[in-house]
Amino acid sequence: MEADVETTSPFPEQWLNQILPLPYRVATLLVAGVWLWAINLQYLHYKGIDTSSLLRYPTSPGAHQSTYRLALFLTVPLLASLLLFAVLPYQILPLLYLLYLAVALIIPTAYLSRRGRSRFLATLRRVSVGGLAQDQDGRFADILLADVLTSYAKPVADLYVVVCLMVQGKGVQGRPDRSCGGSYMVPLLIGLPFLIRFRQCIIEAMRARAHGKTGFQHLANAMKYSTAFPVLICSAMKRELNPERMWASEKGLSRLWLLAIFANSLYSFYWDVAKDWDLTLFSPAEERNSPEHPWGLRKQRIFQPESIYYVAMAVDLLLRCTWSLKLSVHLYHLNDLEGGIFMIELFEILRRWMWVFLRIETEWLRQKGAITLDSVPLVDQHAKIDDD
Repeated sequence: MEADVETTSPFPEQWLNQILPLPYRVATLLVAGVWLWAINLQYLHYKGIDTSSLLRYPTSPGAHQSTYRLALFLTVPLLASLLLFAVLPYQILPLLYLLYLAVALIIPTAYLSRRGRSRFLATLRRVSVGGLAQDQDGRFADILLADVLTSYAKPVADLYVVVCLMVQGKGVQGRPDRSCGGSYMVPLLIGLPFLIRFRQCIIEAMRARAHGKTGFQHLANAMKYSTAFPVLICSAMKRELNPERMWASEKGLSRLWLLAIFANSLYSFYWDVAKDWDLTLFSPAEERNSPEHPWGLRKQRIFQPESIYYVAMAVDLLLRCTWSLKLSVHLYHLNDLEGGIFMIELFEILRRWMWVFLRIETEWLRQKGAITLDSVPLVDQHAKIDDD
């Protein structure tokens, strides 16, 4: 990589790796997720949405308060560790904080909502193997957590890189070797959350068929998650391109990669808008232009002003297509620099935070019967009933 590219980067790689090495970047993203979830809970509570009942978690009027306490409990030691590391750059310090973070998240305490975190850990264990609870046992919580894990796929893979480097006795400062443990290990780990969500969709399809329904919409949802796999496969093959061993040329592989990127991004955007948020942007013109609601939205809405929904759709489309930054030659370095990777991971977590607001709002209105479940059909006008 050319030196002038590094110096013009908004995140100088050498500075970032020295001040905020990979373990701290992973920790920052995880802690930021806790803060963002607390904000989700507080605002949804303010708007009258009982998130705890939707997720089948222990009901608590101050769920967001305990989440803020947990976030603070994680943030203060992180800042202290960062300050100490700036003075005494011992390699063990960021690793010790990651250990503290794991213990703090795993071991429930009364001060940090013991029942809620115990339920979260039980949900995480079930979701981690692609399991899915029944409706009355927290199916929506399983789906929501699995979707969030897809946004944390890259940080989880980075966590593996940290452990791999530590096992091999390599330092945590400097540019991390993401081929540690094998060139395809990181892509496999990134694909794991999508595989989990894929399996959940198959389970839902089988349950729907057991009740005499088609289950088609769940299969269509599973197909959405499966579109992530070609992106990962092509990306891994491009990184290890060897003309003597490849069945496709570099140009042909780039075209496949381009096709996979757009298929995944646009399909995911469609599903966010039409299925997860029940907006009418992709509905037939009669429904989309209905005088009962603003253009492309729906009649029942909790958030105000209505421009929030348009901004959310625009931001979702933009960040869903973040991968396409690699398609521009002059921006190609952004994904190869650690700062570029960190930016992409952070933006994806912020996109998911925004997505959660509308996803929970939609589920709340569905369960209250305020909106119908047959919008934007894939097969017939009742296909939406089969899906989450």
